[in-house]
Amino acid sequence: MPMTMLDKIWNAHFVARRLDGREMIYVDRHVLHELHAPHAFEKLGAADRAVRRPDLTWSVLDHTVATKPGRTEFTNPDGASFQQAMRAGSRKNGIRIFDLHEPEQGISHVVAPELGLVLPGATHGVPDSHACTVGGLGALGLGCGTSELEHILATQTIALKRPKSLRINLPGRLDRYVGAKDVALRILALHKTSFGRGYAIEFAGPVARALSIEARMTLCNLTIEMGSRSGFIAPDDATYEYLAGRPFAPRRANWDAALRQWTKLPGDPDAAFDHEITVDCGGLAPQITWGTDQGQTIGLDEVVPQRDVDGSIEKVERALAYMGLEPGRPIAGTKIDRVFIGSCTNARLSDLRAAAAIVRGRRAAPGVIALVVPGSTSVKRAAEREGLDRVFEQAGCAWGESGCSMCAGGNGDRGLPQERIVSTTNRNFEGRQGKGVRTHLAGPEVAAASAIAGCIADPRHM
Repeated sequence: MPMTMLDKIWNAHFVARRLDGREMIYVDRHVLHELHAPHAFEKLGAADRAVRRPDLTWSVLDHTVATKPGRTEFTNPDGASFQQAMRAGSRKNGIRIFDLHEPEQGISHVVAPELGLVLPGATHGVPDSHACTVGGLGALGLGCGTSELEHILATQTIALKRPKSLRINLPGRLDRYVGAKDVALRILALHKTSFGRGYAIEFAGPVARALSIEARMTLCNLTIEMGSRSGFIAPDDATYEYLAGRPFAPRRANWDAALRQWTKLPGDPDAAFDHEITVDCGGLAPQITWGTDQGQTIGLDEVVPQRDVDGSIEKVERALAYMGLEPGRPIAGTKIDRVFIGSCTNARLSDLRAAAAIVRGRRAAPGVIALVVPGSTSVKRAAEREGLDRVFEQAGCAWGESGCSMCAGGNGDRGLPQERIVSTTNRNFEGRQGKGVRTHLAGPEVAAASAIAGCIADPRHM
């Protein structure tokens, strides 16, 4: 029987079916962070249970770490206890931790791919909803809560209801200054934030295939915002080239054997999906959110809407009131207070290069606070070798240490009430980046152009 890629991965990891209908799926590797793992460690200890496979488990510090140069665990006092508990729990359970001052430190969804901890066809568990990021490598990311994490650590399995399959076809060709973030936001604008519920999403078509591996991770990162727990793109030669030589990737004969398996992962040509949609990306403009969920998105050349595409007015009125916007006015030109370039969505080297190309030789507008935070210490080192840190600093942008930073502000990096921020992060909910903060999600080029202009700006017109 013809199989989709989801079928192939799921069947290869199927362990058993529970009486409640959920299926036990084997988890190949998992990466933990300091917000949720310490509680799972406590629960394991209380039950006198050990981590089943510490050799397949890694820990990072990302959510609560400060981004200021010369940071220590006490630079953000509220995060010190989380970091200390993470060290203690990892040490007790024999888990390797990429600690604050180690060269591999960074956001879990950035660190895992760049170290080769995530491989095509693998299942990857993370106590964070953006585990789906690793789908850019053709892996099945499985975000989990604390109770699920405890189960994974104790048994190396997770209990899930088998998702249905949804393919999103992406025909067309992306214009300059239009990237994976814009594609994801366009999908959300058309289909809103719950259409993927109950599905695993496979992105396909010319646009998906043409994306770099880092851009594929950006697209898959936003799968959770579409309502789906997992999203992925079938691996190809670009995937294998990206993984070759990574520290934890297979080597020599193991590499050859792995490659033979990976090339079998793409779905069979006549495999049937439960649902398919098509989003034409030809002529797509850079996108930006205007409201308080990711589906409230428009192109930079559009005006703020009076009603949403589904015809709703009440929800739009609330979003407009929170965001301080008037319907019918162009979104471009709206004055801003801050810009943030970072997070697991857009803080890889390619993102920083794209933003630096916009700000090079220019200065951030007076009164605009701009912060650039690399997604990992490895990304930071690579960017500094290319001189990108100096480009940003000469443009008046602060250059930070790696971590989650302003994505959710768990490390103290937050805006002030009624400040307007253009952010490369993944969520624009009310209060997400600080009480009363008005967040506009966009790609790195739009964020950089807005920092220079002092208002929401289209990089195509710089």
